[in-house]
Amino acid sequence: KLLDEALKKRRFKGKSTAERLVAAQHSLTDNDAVWYGHKLRNKLVHEQDLKLHKRDVRNALTGIRQALKDLKAL
Repeated sequence: KLLDEALKKRRFKGKSTAERLVAAQHSLTDNDAVWYGHKLRNKLVHEQDLKLHKRDVRNALTGIRQALKDLKAL
């Protein structure tokens, strides 16, 4: 949610977080890492009994954190 709010505040166009991420891709230093975090978030929301690995969570959070820095939200 925080990433989506940062994208909206920077006025990237799109109806969804994914569309806004596409619009923002040239403003992000590690586009793949941001997408990794976004996809993991979606899995958490939509899949029951999802087993997470510490490495995956760390990588996702690192990508999201960098995107927030790139968007001047951190």
